[in-house]
Amino acid sequence: MFGKTIAPVRPSPIAGQWYPARPQALAALVDGYLAAAADDLPPLEGEVVGLVAPHAGIQYSGPVAGYAFAAVRGRAPEVVAVLSPMHYPYEAPLLTTAHEAYATPLGEVPVAHDLLETWEAGVRRRGGGAFRRVANDPEHALEMELPFLQRALAAPFELLPLMMRDYRPETCRAVGEALAETLAGRPALLVASSDLSHYYPETVARPLDEEMLRRVASLAPVAVLQAEAEGVGFACGAGPIAAVLWAARAWGARQAVVLKRASSGDVTGDYSAVVGYGAVAVLRPAPSRV
Repeated sequence: MFGKTIAPVRPSPIAGQWYPARPQALAALVDGYLAAAADDLPPLEGEVVGLVAPHAGIQYSGPVAGYAFAAVRGRAPEVVAVLSPMHYPYEAPLLTTAHEAYATPLGEVPVAHDLLETWEAGVRRRGGGAFRRVANDPEHALEMELPFLQRALAAPFELLPLMMRDYRPETCRAVGEALAETLAGRPALLVASSDLSHYYPETVARPLDEEMLRRVASLAPVAVLQAEAEGVGFACGAGPIAAVLWAARAWGARQAVVLKRASSGDVTGDYSAVVGYGAVAVLRPAPSRV
């Protein structure tokens, strides 16, 4: 699978720009966001099986991302699937990595290629197409979630990375249901990486973001995908969110809780053109104890 010119580990193209490159500085920053959010989390009844988290530069969206990952702090899933947009003009509709691991300043995260192949086969059976494997991709949206996972989770984990350009409902459903099938019975976590509205005034952005988050909280993947066309909400990761919702519903999820909504204006003080951020936890009922 790995050609001689492909390094085993994907080096970070964004460390030192989107988040600190020094391990101690990054760990302290993430830990601070997790701790601040933990003191403000709403009650969560059940098992968190999925998250929605933002992916902007850490100083902007980190306080909101902290809420998502504080909801699973101390958990130890064996596998984490992170689904994100692909913001760059690759031709393939679904992309994953050709590397054996992702690197962040906090260490390496191994990729579960055996599970990726099973997931891909499940997507293809459902008509969703193949995964294109790429090396040295510049995509930030997937990587931005990794330092939070590395600090929040109690043990090392394997990664299932997928970057999406095809947001058609049939593709998103195939991706989500095949993912649920691939990870059935495993200690696993699903993460959808997405920011919300982009560059509207805060007074316009807030109702757009709140409607999108309402649709996510309703566990309504088709409604999430329709929001932009209807002009009532926007999420650059609408496809990853929808796929995660389909996967979580297949695992018995019955509830999603909005943990936090904010915008870049809350950090910069400029509310004339903001980017919206939201954190959501998707839950299924806790197993009954006999």
